[in-house]
Amino acid sequence: MRFLYLAVLLGCLAGALWLEPALRVHVLRRWRRLLLTLVPVAVVFAVWDIAAIAAGHWTFDPRQTTGVVLAGGLPLDELLFFLVVPLCAILGFEAVRAVLRLPAGDEE
Repeated sequence: MRFLYLAVLLGCLAGALWLEPALRVHVLRRWRRLLLTLVPVAVVFAVWDIAAIAAGHWTFDPRQTTGVVLAGGLPLDELLFFLVVPLCAILGFEAVRAVLRLPAGDEE
């Protein structure tokens, strides 16, 4: 069970990453846009989690994580969650948009 959290994240990626080449959604090709989306989300939620950990409101089962703990007691797995889940959501959104041929409003 030590890597259960990481396994779930890998499962999420496996379920979404195939959309990039299969539907040519070009999420990863637009890496600057992706970083501008993912980094603020990861920072805000990491700070939130660190505050909750410090206040004793939030804990993580060390038996289900990698054991790598970052500053503030934040497990690496949780930080990865804040990157992987939004990435999968973006891939899913772009895949639906591509299939339905819907504009997102930012086409040039």
